[in-house]
Amino acid sequence: MTDSLGVVIPAYDPDPLALSRYLTAVRTALNPETVRVELDQPTESHVELLSESAIELNTSRDRRGKGAAIAAGFDALDTDIYVFADADGSVPVSSLDDIVREMRAGESEVCIGSRRHSSSEILAHQAVVRRFLGVLFAVAARRILPTQCRDYQCGAKAVRADAWESIGQHCYERGFAWDLEFVSVADVLGYDIVEVPVVWADRPDSTVDPIPTSFELLAALITVKRRTDAIATNRAVRTTSH
Repeated sequence: MTDSLGVVIPAYDPDPLALSRYLTAVRTALNPETVRVELDQPTESHVELLSESAIELNTSRDRRGKGAAIAAGFDALDTDIYVFADADGSVPVSSLDDIVREMRAGESEVCIGSRRHSSSEILAHQAVVRRFLGVLFAVAARRILPTQCRDYQCGAKAVRADAWESIGQHCYERGFAWDLEFVSVADVLGYDIVEVPVVWADRPDSTVDPIPTSFELLAALITVKRRTDAIATNRAVRTTSH
């Protein structure tokens, strides 16, 4: 029997037409039981257009942040596998399908997309500044954290429901650092993490401001390191996670 699938898309000020097309492609290619859009501070036009494309649309008057939106979406799902993808569609549905196939075929409980995998295909690179900051962050993360990944921040990740029950209890980052914390917590709890190559294209109209976001991520490294160190030294947490 095939594992059931739920997809969460966190969104803030998205292009509603582009997101609607992406949602349609997700439903067609992946055939998930649920596609849930977690939409922060929506306009009436956002709600009107996206309610026709999303199986579930949850809106928030506040800007919760990417991490808080994903966590809320995962907690609301009732499927075997949870997947999230960024709303800008930088990771195409074909690559989401590769991640889901890896989850279903293998024994891994966490799979993450990786733009820096040797088999990944970059269709449109980021601007030079954003690319430099991304490389700098990845290097810093590998030096500071015990989790050795090529790419912590790619906007496509999947986790089995039972693993999320353990991982989610230790994820507190509400913004863009959520990806980093999610991967680090999964690793320190003993879950195998598979990095899956993706096709990826930069979206220059993204709402992410690279300079303050980079400082946010670098500052979060220390916090995440402290939290994961605490988990690593707490035998009770590690032995009850599986």
